[in-house]
Amino acid sequence: MIDPTTAIRRRDLLAGGVGLSTFAALPALPAWAQGHGLSPHTGQHAALTGPDITLTIARQHMMIDGKPFHAIGINGSAPAPLIRLREGQRVRITVVNALDEETSIHWHGLLLPFQMDGVPGISFPGIPAGGRFTYEFPVVQAGTYWYHSHSGLQEQEGLYGPIVIDPAGADPIASDREHVVLLSDHSPLHPHAIFRRLKLQGGYFNYQKQTLAGLLAGRDQPLRERLDWGRMRMDPSDVSDVTGSTYRYLVNGHGPADNWTGLFTPGERVRLRLVNASAMTNFNIRIPGLTLTVVQADGQDVRPVTVDELQIAVAETYDLIVSPTEDRAYTLVAETWDRSGMARGTLAPRMGMAAPVPALRPRPLATMKDMGMGGMDHGAMAGGCSPEHAAMGHRQPGAAAKMDHGTMSHDMRDFANAPSLPRTPVVQTVAPMPVDRTGEPPQGLADVGHRILTYRDLMSAQVSPDTRTPSRALTIHLTGNMERYMWAFDGVKLNAVTAPIPFRLGERVRVTLVNDTMMAHPIHLHGHFFELVTGHGDHAPRKHTVNVAPGGTVTFDLTADAEGDWAFHCHMLYHMHAGMMQVVTVRRDADTGAAA
Repeated sequence: MIDPTTAIRRRDLLAGGVGLSTFAALPALPAWAQGHGLSPHTGQHAALTGPDITLTIARQHMMIDGKPFHAIGINGSAPAPLIRLREGQRVRITVVNALDEETSIHWHGLLLPFQMDGVPGISFPGIPAGGRFTYEFPVVQAGTYWYHSHSGLQEQEGLYGPIVIDPAGADPIASDREHVVLLSDHSPLHPHAIFRRLKLQGGYFNYQKQTLAGLLAGRDQPLRERLDWGRMRMDPSDVSDVTGSTYRYLVNGHGPADNWTGLFTPGERVRLRLVNASAMTNFNIRIPGLTLTVVQADGQDVRPVTVDELQIAVAETYDLIVSPTEDRAYTLVAETWDRSGMARGTLAPRMGMAAPVPALRPRPLATMKDMGMGGMDHGAMAGGCSPEHAAMGHRQPGAAAKMDHGTMSHDMRDFANAPSLPRTPVVQTVAPMPVDRTGEPPQGLADVGHRILTYRDLMSAQVSPDTRTPSRALTIHLTGNMERYMWAFDGVKLNAVTAPIPFRLGERVRVTLVNDTMMAHPIHLHGHFFELVTGHGDHAPRKHTVNVAPGGTVTFDLTADAEGDWAFHCHMLYHMHAGMMQVVTVRRDADTGAAA
């Protein structure tokens, strides 16, 4: 039988300009992706380094588990080459567009002038077909980051790569060896074909729906709960929009059968630089037999915290230390959050070794808490709002709400907790009792029986650069309509926004994100880091992307210290494409012409 999701037709090969005899000559993955695993101090990474770098974007093919797939790559490789820079240098990166359409490169997590941020229509015009653009900026930070297209849906086709920035001085994170671990998802379907299917039916790719057999076997929700979900026209198995029914999940461009391998010598401290460059997939990471020590989040050093598993949301990065002592192989498991597939790699003393690959665990089901019916006792939350949070008079939206499940309307809209939200089709639900879930394991990981990383486990290794009390508070609702596949901030899609979200240069603002949908949203703010309000005071973790749990809230403090216009969006690619994006503008005080 031919798998219709992976079959490559003759006309596809001809259209791509690549014949069967050509696949043997396809360019190899870049050296960093092949897992040679020498000491990072030997220069083994074959990275592109400054001060002058040229990136040529073109269509190509990539091999995944022995099969050819259409892709967009850079300098002949997909994923794109590793860029390795040093804090304090200045870099000039010329991007040559060999596509027949506009393109761009965004430097995810890098602090730079907004004109260099790489978002067409916001920070620059884009790079036209056949054109080029030179990005030039100082490198003012260190850590693990990545880069990707911000044009159309090109990111889904392979236009992404890792960035490693070494500290100007000695690295405070000691390791004997390191590996970049770039996670992604890839489909034989064109991304616009995926989007069309989602618009026709939001759960199109969900092949894990509840069944009568599951009910009888006790694997799925009880009948009464299933009837409640049916009355709400919601599907509790709809955890992920795009699933393993079309995706192949990759480690450094390798499918599970390719078995990417990173080498180590027993007794070494091995640093794993994890980057989630996928379009729509959060991954649950574990390495059976090894503990994971988290030392960096989104490129920022954190106090080491040891766990057995963590979830890395789309666009996040985590640096881990592992210390294998045995002369054997270990499986790096990157299970998708909906358990519809797995990216898999190996850590081993020698090439060619492998360890057992665990089976996929049962898929999670959304709960009433994921619908925003999280509870009432906000004061009892461990490590809850800080004293200064309470002093500002902030409360969790909906803390006084009541919900009678028997009288819920079919579309679940109840604007009592968000009266300012517009009555538009993009607001299918309003969470009646959203709660801060940053101290909870991510969806589906509460009962796995071992230590799971939560956001409240993260503490910055350094004192926050700005410890001022915020001067104002801002609440933003994450809204959507799964049936129509529409997503937005505050019920307004990007193409309907009349004005950007304004900040005064230098002001300190407390922002609360309220997720009124039953899906998680990794929210990314360009050009800035923010401090999560998780009870750690002046050692609050600094991030550029935060995953907001279904029916949950996340609060962060932001210093608007980067003048210009910046994209602010959900990093689920199709959510952003469907409207969950706005522009943040940071301007000097209009009256004084000076920073606030």
